[in-house]
Amino acid sequence: MAVKRIKLLPIEKVSAVYCALTSILMAVMMPWLVEPVGMLLMRVEWLALTVAVIALSHFMSRAQDAHISFLTFHCSFDAGRISTFLRVLAQMAWLPQWYPDTYEFNRSLQNLDHFFAAFEQSLFGCQPSIEFSQALPGALWSEAFNLGYFSYFPMIAILVITIFIKEWRNPSSLTPHPSFIIRHSSFVTPHLSAFISVSAIIQTAFFLYYLVYIFLPVTGPQFYFQAVGVDEILQGHFPSLGTYFSSHTEMLPAPGWTDGLFNHLVAMAHEAGERPTAAFPSSHIGISTIVMMLAYRHAPRLLYCLLPLWALLCCATVYIQAHYVVDAIAGLLSAPVALWVSTRLVRNL
Repeated sequence: MAVKRIKLLPIEKVSAVYCALTSILMAVMMPWLVEPVGMLLMRVEWLALTVAVIALSHFMSRAQDAHISFLTFHCSFDAGRISTFLRVLAQMAWLPQWYPDTYEFNRSLQNLDHFFAAFEQSLFGCQPSIEFSQALPGALWSEAFNLGYFSYFPMIAILVITIFIKEWRNPSSLTPHPSFIIRHSSFVTPHLSAFISVSAIIQTAFFLYYLVYIFLPVTGPQFYFQAVGVDEILQGHFPSLGTYFSSHTEMLPAPGWTDGLFNHLVAMAHEAGERPTAAFPSSHIGISTIVMMLAYRHAPRLLYCLLPLWALLCCATVYIQAHYVVDAIAGLLSAPVALWVSTRLVRNL
């Protein structure tokens, strides 16, 4: 019996390329890294997870070929689809591990928040991230904005799972194409299923933002204002902090109604994985905007359901003081560019 050769999915190739690039960067920056062992260990864990999931996929495929029954019910079990879903899920679930890695790279660089805070002040004559939450401190507004911010990863999951289910129910909608020509209006490579393509595009867009964060150490108001002091900020003082955040990760207390459910959920997420990094441009706005654009093409009805959450999320980035307004604007403007680049990188992979 011929042995099937399992090929890497585009999302696995994208992750492997990012791992390789950042590993090379680790070697270059080794004298300045604070936790190189932990960074290396994380990459080994990613590799082990990827190999394990691919091995499981291979086993499921061979078992199905050998007519091994996975279910006793009168229904078919598509091992190929299930294993593909698990492989995509494994890579996307690892994204929260790649995020703190950007901090490990840029923590030894000179912080740039004083430029962004001063620019914000020159544009608006104030700090909108402070004024916004003070203007709307009530429970309703606070919970609504925190709901939007908390919906970031759920929105991505909902889109990807919706596309997966649509393809499962209607396999005839998959029409493999021999060429690598991209339909410009679809943001999907036609030789791939929409599920495989969309998940890889979103993953690639994340990595594009992460590469920017590695070389652009901006922490956002919640870290910078805490370090300088809100009173100093309100007086228009924006000192340079150098490498202060290399050893300080304290954040401002959450604004708004602190007894709210979603306020607590956002605070718990920040405690679990937030770092003084990744402020400019806002990937929350950039990635969520990409999700909206992909939903418009692949799940228009879902778009209208996600649109209110997207609007709340965009406002929440400034309301909870995670970003400056200029970060939010840059996130919105960079989204179409990141989508265009990601789509073409996925095609080439």
